[in-house]
Amino acid sequence: MTKLVIQIPCYNEADDLPATLACLPRRVAGFDEVEWLVVDDGSDDGTARVAADHGVDHVVSLVGHQGLARAFTAALEAALEAGADVIVNTDADNQYQAEDIPRLAAPIREGRADMVIGERPITDSAHMSPTVKRLQRLGSWFIRVLSRTSVPDAPSGFRAFSRKAAMQLNVFSEYTYTLETIIQAGHKNIAVATVPVRTNGPGRPSRLMKGLPDYILQSVVTAIRIFVTYRPLRFFFALGGAVFLLGFALGVRFLVYYFEGAGDGHVQSLILAALLMGMGFLVGVVGVLADLIAVNRKLLEKVDFHTQRVEEHLSRGRGDAGEPHQAPGEIPEKDREGAP
Repeated sequence: MTKLVIQIPCYNEADDLPATLACLPRRVAGFDEVEWLVVDDGSDDGTARVAADHGVDHVVSLVGHQGLARAFTAALEAALEAGADVIVNTDADNQYQAEDIPRLAAPIREGRADMVIGERPITDSAHMSPTVKRLQRLGSWFIRVLSRTSVPDAPSGFRAFSRKAAMQLNVFSEYTYTLETIIQAGHKNIAVATVPVRTNGPGRPSRLMKGLPDYILQSVVTAIRIFVTYRPLRFFFALGGAVFLLGFALGVRFLVYYFEGAGDGHVQSLILAALLMGMGFLVGVVGVLADLIAVNRKLLEKVDFHTQRVEEHLSRGRGDAGEPHQAPGEIPEKDREGAP
């Protein structure tokens, strides 16, 4: 029995969610079961009740509004608890065409990838300005460099994960999961594929992008933070090396003046050179320490992955004995009518 779980992180989506759910499939080729999962990220408009009323199989309600990244993580955990073999993530505003879900899941089902990202038709999109399109291409190129992948549409939220990949991903960002999961996949050797997908017409304005400058800043900070997390030695050595070389150049400049007999007027350069070279060396030492921490984190992630596999095996044993499974925070069937 193979199960596909379609997950939707939601925040105040009571108006748009019914149209999105109406388009979701209940049958997908290659899967014996297809279930829907909605994570209500602290909505105050009755999103959880709307989801339950429209036949959603699993409704998870978070306490308070925690942000898209946290809602996505909760959805992954709940989907794994629900026994998903493949997880498809989509948006609640019906941005993506649900007819492309089989295409998105196919590379995983066929064993060609563990993570699949839907590539939107950005070039042909009439509702995106030329500036946004150029920034999207630049941002995706930046993520490709950091992640060592070939993903052409990094911000796309329409993506699929194998069970193994979902268990390996750990989202630390509080802003968005899209960039971080790609960088993690690249550095954890998770096979990533891309398939073209279609989008519907523009709906409500994005709640994630409060403004273009803010979105760019948040995305760059997130990308650099994740790169430093997974490649600290390279980052700190590059930074420390640049500072050290600048100090070294100032030191050479002082020596030139010194041997020309004019060193007395450039003592400040010597002092600054010593400071910069010392700072560069210390930054390099920080890089070594950070790299040791990164190695320990990788070992802990490996232990966490194997722990999840053991827990999965044990939970399947309990499930065979007739004990029901319930996702963390999931509203039980008997309580759904009173869900907020």
